[in-house]
Amino acid sequence: MGSPFFFVFEPKGMSDEAHLPAKQSRPQTASRVPLTHGDGRRPQGAERSPSARPQEAQRLDIIKRRADFVAANSGRRTTTPGFVLLVRDRADADPAMRVGFTVTKKIRGAVVRNRMKRRFRALAREIVPALGFAGADHVMIGRSKGIERDFALLRTELEGALQRLRSS
Repeated sequence: MGSPFFFVFEPKGMSDEAHLPAKQSRPQTASRVPLTHGDGRRPQGAERSPSARPQEAQRLDIIKRRADFVAANSGRRTTTPGFVLLVRDRADADPAMRVGFTVTKKIRGAVVRNRMKRRFRALAREIVPALGFAGADHVMIGRSKGIERDFALLRTELEGALQRLRSS
């Protein structure tokens, strides 16, 4: 015996299988045949217009590093029932507006926190390019009353907060 296995496997070739050539039926046509008049809904290739998408025009730089969030904490601050807004002038030559969003773990679970951040991102895309400060960091810190707050109310609160900071 001398074999370390309990079962002995014999390699089998393909000799026990019959070789049957595949029947070739008539030639297959392409699965999608373009229509003779073309597809009038979507222009293709050179016909496509090089227009900018609306979300590219409203794109904001996002703050991701902790050091930038900590530095924004030393800037001006205003409070609303739904969030706290921090604005700090970066004092560099870059006129780009940057935004950051944070919601602490004190505010329910991850699903709720992520929903708040999505709402904050939508607000920032809509309002910060028009009313924000050029060359500044804008940080929105979520508060517990902002969870179920109406989006239109959050919009007016952000507009009011930016106006208050501008007038101070």
